[in-house]
Amino acid sequence: MIVAAAAMRFVSYKFPYVLSNFTPVGAIALFGGAYFTDKWKAYIIPLLTLFVSDVLLNRLYSGKWEIIDTSSIMVYICFALIVFVGSLVKKASVTNVFLASLVAVVLHWLLTDLPIGNLYPHTFAGYMQSLAAAIPFEKNMLLGDVVFCAILFGGFELAKSRFTSLRTNNELAV
Repeated sequence: MIVAAAAMRFVSYKFPYVLSNFTPVGAIALFGGAYFTDKWKAYIIPLLTLFVSDVLLNRLYSGKWEIIDTSSIMVYICFALIVFVGSLVKKASVTNVFLASLVAVVLHWLLTDLPIGNLYPHTFAGYMQSLAAAIPFEKNMLLGDVVFCAILFGGFELAKSRFTSLRTNNELAV
């Protein structure tokens, strides 16, 4: 999953306006939060995916090897919160997963566009400018989350119907 998520981030690098933010990272965070019994794994997988692909993408954009920059910190916090949102999904239904995806994207939008960097003034007007400029990217994130959540959640639910070893004890009792 990490390789697929990182690969999609590089595809979006190649087509920045069409596919920016259309990646499975948000879906992986939601899925991990919902299904992983070892919650530390639910957090480490999307954060590690972001970290490794950020280092490589920073190299492509700037020509330098940057480990982390200040704007990335809010992104990492945001994806940790998205894992938490996924942990609130108790039953994987189309509605629940879609609502979790919507909450994840709104969190990402509101938190990652805080006026921290140098792109917009550090005022309420600057924040509104940043939010407005981010709409196309957040739309792509929502589309990516919906598509990849359908694959991950739907695929896992299908696999559970075929392989009893994937079911929980409560599901086996029903």
